[in-house]
Amino acid sequence: MISKATFVSIFKNAADAIISAKDELTAIDARFGDADHGVTMEKIAAAFRDAMDGEGSIKNIMEQAASAIMNNHGGSAVPLWNTFFEGLAMGVDEQGQETGMEISEDTFKRMFSAALDEMKGITQAKVGDKTMMDALIPGAQAIVNFPGDNINEILKAGADAAKQGAEATANFVSKFGRAKIYKEATIGTIDCGAMSMMLFFTGLSKNT
Repeated sequence: MISKATFVSIFKNAADAIISAKDELTAIDARFGDADHGVTMEKIAAAFRDAMDGEGSIKNIMEQAASAIMNNHGGSAVPLWNTFFEGLAMGVDEQGQETGMEISEDTFKRMFSAALDEMKGITQAKVGDKTMMDALIPGAQAIVNFPGDNINEILKAGADAAKQGAEATANFVSKFGRAKIYKEATIGTIDCGAMSMMLFFTGLSKNT
């Protein structure tokens, strides 16, 4: 079982990983975007990090995190991350749990399955389109499909897959957002959205 304290620590680490990379994310976005991705992701990460200190069950704090993210302004990243966190929250089924202050490893996996399902309703982007989905899809699938129940190994599998997915975007042509107008010129640069999602997954696995 994963206690609320452990769960909170995991997600705070994910937020910190994004926040610490603000300048790097901005520099990447400046090449083919509006140079605001780092600032936007810092706000999004700070929002869900603060929500981790909320009262109530794990499901409650994830719902609060989704709402807190949506209260920010920052182009397409805000609704995408809001939907991602809404999906994570939907994957927490508190039925049969006394207080909701801990979840099983299987429930943790279901969170990412639900998040993937929710993301399908807001974006058509898939692996190879050079977006955040290049890291999110493999990272989430690695967690969902991990055969064991060791949370450290589950998170490492997600981080490794997300990292590979993000790094692969350097080989792709951008097909979404402002960057798509640059076509082949975007080859050689990692997508900033994929990188921020990679940082999320690698942060989850920190110190586990």
